[in-house]
Amino acid sequence: MLPTIILYIVIFLYGIVIGSFLNVCIYRLPKKENIVKIRSHCMNCGYGLKWYDLIPLFSYLFLGGRCRKCKEKISIQYPVIEALNGALYLIVFAEYGMSLETLLYCLLFSALLTLSVIDFRTFEIPLGINLFILALGLIRIVTDYTDWPRYVIGLFLVSGFLYVIYLLTHGRGIGGGDVKLMAVCGLLLGWQLILIGFVAGCIIGSVVHLLRMKLSGEGHVLAMGPYLSIGVMIAVLWGEKFLVWYRAYLGL
Repeated sequence: MLPTIILYIVIFLYGIVIGSFLNVCIYRLPKKENIVKIRSHCMNCGYGLKWYDLIPLFSYLFLGGRCRKCKEKISIQYPVIEALNGALYLIVFAEYGMSLETLLYCLLFSALLTLSVIDFRTFEIPLGINLFILALGLIRIVTDYTDWPRYVIGLFLVSGFLYVIYLLTHGRGIGGGDVKLMAVCGLLLGWQLILIGFVAGCIIGSVVHLLRMKLSGEGHVLAMGPYLSIGVMIAVLWGEKFLVWYRAYLGL
């Protein structure tokens, strides 16, 4: 029991460390800034953060959510993203255990979390994130090469449909980044799971955005990236269980 608890703690800590890097990506990618070479600093006074200012979650709590030098408030986004990424890693590990799938899906969830925040704010999905997910998909197809048709079909199934919409509406019905996102996620998940993820994302997006339009006066234009990402996460975590239930329901 104790080794299991320790393992979960290690995975959570690893998740929040990666979450700290995701915050850097969320802030810098839309600005086309280097995510490695530029030193982390206070957005208000420019104070160069020391190592002890960068401990995920704990530094924020210790400093009371304020810059050590100028005492300006630090965005709550930082600890939220760190904690959420750590929690997602725990959920993936609980579902897949010690496996290649856990590694691939943890990295996928981090990428989806990053692009969701960026797309929500800018209505743009950075190409670099889609390329990163593409790399994960290529690793998946190489390590499960005997089942390669499932992944290749997944690459085109949803993205092909969305690309037709993109062409017919000249980009007004769906964004090019969303088309690419469904393509690379389909390569990683395979056609069955990406179909589940797409449907789930569309349903969630429709319900949530209608509520936002009614309650906060949000416009008709919505960023699909966050909702598609949630759908993909649902497919990763529970898609296979749904398929087993569905086949049993049909008597297959």
